[in-house]
Amino acid sequence: MTATTAPQPGSAGSEDVPPQGAVTPEATTAEVYRAGLAVRREVLGDAHVDQAGAAMDGFTADFQDMITRIAWGGIWTRPGLSRQMRSAVTITSMVAHGHWEELAMHLRAALRNGLSRDEIKEILLQTAIYCGVPSANTAFKTAQEVFAGLDNEPAEAATQKDELP
Repeated sequence: MTATTAPQPGSAGSEDVPPQGAVTPEATTAEVYRAGLAVRREVLGDAHVDQAGAAMDGFTADFQDMITRIAWGGIWTRPGLSRQMRSAVTITSMVAHGHWEELAMHLRAALRNGLSRDEIKEILLQTAIYCGVPSANTAFKTAQEVFAGLDNEPAEAATQKDELP
């Protein structure tokens, strides 16, 4: 994996993220939320985040707020791990717990974060040992479906995907 750091001040999409991440003693809830939303959009893509927002209602609004602030603002903005490493850990967690829809989403995110398909294959091989062969088998099938879907995207979408930071 290529080692990169979390977005640093001055980099695209992270103008308000201090070098230690969004959660600082001085940070407001709104600042952590904004930083989390920026990272969430960078990692998952605008379409996914917009779709989640459109599906939000009174029942799920608190959950969407929580994951944007805590997962994306509190954890994904921290500088201690690269986004590629965070994706590797997340993929492994999804396999370990059998969260296949979330795995598919995070496989796409891992590619956006710079992991190659070969690196994802190695992560899934590792999960076979530590999470179990049946889980890894399903994970490989999920990855095949994700990759096939990406390969079949219209040329315009593929071009836009290649232009991501």
